Amino acid sequence: MNSLYSYHLFFLIVYYTYAYFNPSDSKNYYKRPQTPLKSWGDFFGTGTTFMDFISYPFINYLNFNYEMMMVLFAWFGFIGFLFAYLFFRENIPVKIKVFGRFDFLILILFLPNMHFWTASLGKGAPIFMALMMFAYAIKNPKERKFTLLLASLIIYFIRPHVFLFIGVGTVLGYMTGREKISFSRKLLVYVGMIGGLILVQDQILAVAGLEGSDDLLSDFEEFSDDRGGELAKSGSGVDMSSYPLPLKLFTFWFRPLFFDAPGLLGLIVSVENLIYLLLFIKILKKDFIKFLKKSNIVVKMSITVFFLSSLALTFVMSNLGIIMRQKSMVMYFLFFVIYYYLAQKKYDKIIKKRKLQKAANNLQVT
Repeated sequence: MNSLYSYHLFFLIVYYTYAYFNPSDSKNYYKRPQTPLKSWGDFFGTGTTFMDFISYPFINYLNFNYEMMMVLFAWFGFIGFLFAYLFFRENIPVKIKVFGRFDFLILILFLPNMHFWTASLGKGAPIFMALMMFAYAIKNPKERKFTLLLASLIIYFIRPHVFLFIGVGTVLGYMTGREKISFSRKLLVYVGMIGGLILVQDQILAVAGLEGSDDLLSDFEEFSDDRGGELAKSGSGVDMSSYPLPLKLFTFWFRPLFFDAPGLLGLIVSVENLIYLLLFIKILKKDFIKFLKKSNIVVKMSITVFFLSSLALTFVMSNLGIIMRQKSMVMYFLFFVIYYYLAQKKYDKIIKKRKLQKAANNLQVT
């Protein structure tokens, strides 16, 4: 973790250098809270407004300059990696090697794209931190209720639609997981997640301007077409409107690849996307569906959150630059499922080997 901290700070320097010579949202996030005649309470809301709400006391009361805010939010990003480590290691004690000699967990913790978008002043760092806090806390919601509540609030206020995916994924996980869960624990999760979604449904729909819609499906299709068309006009835009769903998902998960990489950053991300693709191929096996059916709450929650987020974002993302940034907040849920699947197969082989060894020893005794 010390090495990971230094690695993350390196990407803070990389992003700061990049932002110095290029347009960056981080500069606007620093300027907006300093708007004259606006108080701290004026910035309370969802989305970008909440980011300004978080920044306001540090900038206006503690006099943080731009560089200090960058360091603060980079620290939020590192806390996300800390909880990601706890989330993986607590649920999967078995170590897995991939590509011959690389430790799976070490590999995914040091992926550069994940650090680049979580090492600066912006939504990437706090939303990633909150998602990993939530994933860690949901295993024991009673004992970690403060962490769970704080993470839920941060997710909702920064990206209400992501809170929807998290809520649905958690409820489905608890409904279909193989563990025997006490009634009180299930009730806590159901009331908290379903009740929360009902209370904030209008704010979630307002993200796409659908709060007063009479036909959500058709209105969402119209919104996604308009949004996708706007993003496709940019330099790294890609027209996904005519793509079939599998190709849309492939684009969101694994592009840009080397043939369509936008600039030097795109080439670096292409290497990382190739790793994503090679890891994904490892679950394209006949027994994967059987594994999912028998899997626990956390696995089912992770696959649901990942798939629902991917499904929704593919309809509104038509810009490879934005795709690189957006998918960083959900890819760890896919990595968790892949890691658990490989660990389960390794564990089953170990148990089978022990049983055979025990049977052989019994034969020798008799």
